[in-house]
Amino acid sequence: MSPVSTDDIRKAYLDFFKKEDHAVIPGASLIPENDPTVLFTTAGMHPLVPYLLGETHPAGKRLTDVQRCIRTQDIDEVGDASHLTFFEMLGNWSLGDYFKEGAITMSFRFLTEVLQIPVDMLAVTCFEGDKDAPKDEESAAIWEKAGIPRERIGFLPKSKNWWGPAGQTGPCGPDTEMFYWVGNGKPQGNPASHEDEWLEIWNDVFMQYNKTADGTFEPLKQQNVDTGMGLERVAAVLQGKDNVYETDRMKPILDRVMEMADHRDERHLRIIVDHLKAATFIIADGITPSNVDQGYILRRLIRRAIRSARQLKIEHDGTLTPAIAEAVIEQYGQTYPFLQERRQAIIEALKREEQQFGKTLKEGMKQFERAAAKAGKQMDGTTVFHLYDTYGFPLELTKELAQEQGLTVDEKGFAKKFEAHQVLSRAGAEAKFKGGLQDQGSQTTKLHTATHLLNAALRKVLGDHVFQKGSNITAERLRFDFSHPDKMTPEQVQEVEKIVNDAIAADLPVAYHVTTVDGAKAEGAIGVFDARYGAEVKVYVVGDEKKGVFSKEICGGPHVARTGMLGSLKILKEESSSAGVRRIKAVLKGSTEEIAVAQEE
Repeated sequence: MSPVSTDDIRKAYLDFFKKEDHAVIPGASLIPENDPTVLFTTAGMHPLVPYLLGETHPAGKRLTDVQRCIRTQDIDEVGDASHLTFFEMLGNWSLGDYFKEGAITMSFRFLTEVLQIPVDMLAVTCFEGDKDAPKDEESAAIWEKAGIPRERIGFLPKSKNWWGPAGQTGPCGPDTEMFYWVGNGKPQGNPASHEDEWLEIWNDVFMQYNKTADGTFEPLKQQNVDTGMGLERVAAVLQGKDNVYETDRMKPILDRVMEMADHRDERHLRIIVDHLKAATFIIADGITPSNVDQGYILRRLIRRAIRSARQLKIEHDGTLTPAIAEAVIEQYGQTYPFLQERRQAIIEALKREEQQFGKTLKEGMKQFERAAAKAGKQMDGTTVFHLYDTYGFPLELTKELAQEQGLTVDEKGFAKKFEAHQVLSRAGAEAKFKGGLQDQGSQTTKLHTATHLLNAALRKVLGDHVFQKGSNITAERLRFDFSHPDKMTPEQVQEVEKIVNDAIAADLPVAYHVTTVDGAKAEGAIGVFDARYGAEVKVYVVGDEKKGVFSKEICGGPHVARTGMLGSLKILKEESSSAGVRRIKAVLKGSTEEIAVAQEE
């Protein structure tokens, strides 16, 4: 019998690939560790970047997991049948093991044998080829051999059927995507000819090229497979629903919103469900609303949900967001126990933000009234954008309020201001998050190693209550968040800096060994021992047992071979990150240019 419930599909996927000799590894946090390219984990491959680049994974060359993801690039599409900000991605990986035939054959078998989807309801696409790489006839032939008719195989360009590189250079390659028929009548054609009638449910990426700085594509020595299947979309397909919000785990959350709403509006109901589900998971992973980075995205999601609630005439005085979070925890707490463990922190953060935004809306209304009094017959685009940018008023809300007072709004003027804002935002994002897989280079490797020294030094100076709460590393600097209730004194900052630099000057060896989680605990390795770790872990040791261990920490790597390669550490700033969490920003000066990776002991 085909698994139909969301929970059964999730389990069936892991069970299937476990039987195919894949190690089941835990999904990672929504907050990426040491990855400056993204604010959130957007795909299952992000936590596996070092291993896709050749690092040895403790669990082996075949992996599978369920990864919770956040994507905001399609945020304006949320409210339709299939787009979500938060979703679960089922994934399997080959790290230099099987390639196209293995991946495609297993994908086909899972779809048709385990999920029991009829072949005539499936279609696929492959890369059509260009000057950089040939048409992927190899994948098409494997699909045809497996049982997909030729007319159900479409070929699409690089914009559709190619992944990467994440930055200007690095690993990349063609992909093949799987689709389910959602059109009317008998299935026909393929996504290349009938795009709107096929829903993408799975993607197999074949990393077989390395794009070089001069723009050429060279074959990779280690060919990897990276796959991703959207759990919510597959659940909708198997449960016979025309949208993801009617599936078994999402519907009770939707029902809770509908109970509170004055009238039904599909788009706004769905926005509330999606955004507050995403917010619940983000807060559970340690982020609180703020005006920077992940905290800003979280705040934006919560406030968009509240604005939709306003459209549905739902009270939003601090009661809306906690009620929906309770529904999310009820539906997903068994699969993700940390939601239940952090329930109180989630509820309090949401209630506080909802009440604060209520005050902001009131201030915005005062500004609107002043602007309306001066407007004449039309409110100008600059004012409308100011209400949007400063007070969170979407265009629709301003139009609604203006209409009540017999005014129109300058939508073209607003659009011009908004586009200028978007251009600046994109430029900033590109500057901030430029790079990608290839950014695991020499400087980021050194800074990553430096975070281990910094963590150890902080614990020596401040105490054993200090644990890493997050980090962000670019080629220029490191940012390190740690648990500590008070602002550090200048003397404490100076002492931490000295301890790190003494360790660098001592030119200590850096090496790793593979052990179990229990083994790592027993030997005193630092780590937050939760569900993110698999059965086996890497423990990186700075120093040696004979002369003294400076740091011992669970980590995925990569790291330099000796601390002497780091130069010297300079702490630029110590500040608050959130309640009970401090943040240090630091740089390395005068580090050696050669890089050697820490070896296994």
